[in-house]
Amino acid sequence: MRLKSLDIGGITLKNNLLFAPLAGFSDFAMRAICRSYGAALCFTEMVSAKGLIYGSNATEDLLYSPEEETVKAAQIFGNDPEIMRRAIELPAMAKFDIIDINFGCPMPKIYNNGEGSALLENPALAEKIVSECKKSGKIITAKMRIGITDGKFVTEDFAKALEQGGAAMITVHGRTRDKIYAGEPNYIEIAKAKRAVSVPVIANGGIFEISDAEKTFGETGADGIMLARGALEKPYLFSEILGLPFDGDKKNLIKRHIALLKTKYDDKTVAITFRKQLCYYLKGERGGAKKRERILRCTSTSEMLSIIDQD
Repeated sequence: MRLKSLDIGGITLKNNLLFAPLAGFSDFAMRAICRSYGAALCFTEMVSAKGLIYGSNATEDLLYSPEEETVKAAQIFGNDPEIMRRAIELPAMAKFDIIDINFGCPMPKIYNNGEGSALLENPALAEKIVSECKKSGKIITAKMRIGITDGKFVTEDFAKALEQGGAAMITVHGRTRDKIYAGEPNYIEIAKAKRAVSVPVIANGGIFEISDAEKTFGETGADGIMLARGALEKPYLFSEILGLPFDGDKKNLIKRHIALLKTKYDDKTVAITFRKQLCYYLKGERGGAKKRERILRCTSTSEMLSIIDQD
């Protein structure tokens, strides 16, 4: 396995395992959990550049990052280069060292608005977005997919456009937009991106076990890998890949995660927002399906913990 340190625009990471910007999941607590298991860099969930410009409290809340998060990385999305640069220059973004631009989100709401993966069809605009965002003085990275539909790949040309615009790192999700998260990633296309550019290329998609990580490195030659849903199910996958000792007790993990969330939010808010993450933690666990049904109705963390403690 190609485990090594990783340089992104002058920032050196201790290893080349990253945690993805996942809408609804990559909050400060989940990032802290992943870092505790060895992840070298964790991105915020994606935030709207327009939401930042127009002062959305919900958007700014997504950017909460405690002091102990030493290297701070945020992801934004949009399709207007000037608005995106202005968003990065706002005080709310001052604490972030790295800004990632989303060129891969497949969700209809984003795609139909000409943002996220819709930009895969316009590499010239994508290059302009990266170039304009670079004017903010921040390290700019980008996350992309390999195309809109299977067989109509844009991987090499799009990656080159991002590098030309000034991206310091490119993460390639090895699926087309129409696949969403289904099927095996296209390792050949990720490898093409790696060969097409000189900046670090990170492979993303389909990593749920150590064997998946080994295959991804071996098939793509990527400079690093980014865990997404695999880390939601078991964030200690980072430690497994790195060969580090870890506590894999799900009950302890759940209690630790809840405690982290309660440093910022009230109990009811934690219970409601943690439900979806808790369902991931219970996947594959004994009695997990029945517990998930009950947990989705919980409005307090004490109820949650009571259900979790039942064998």
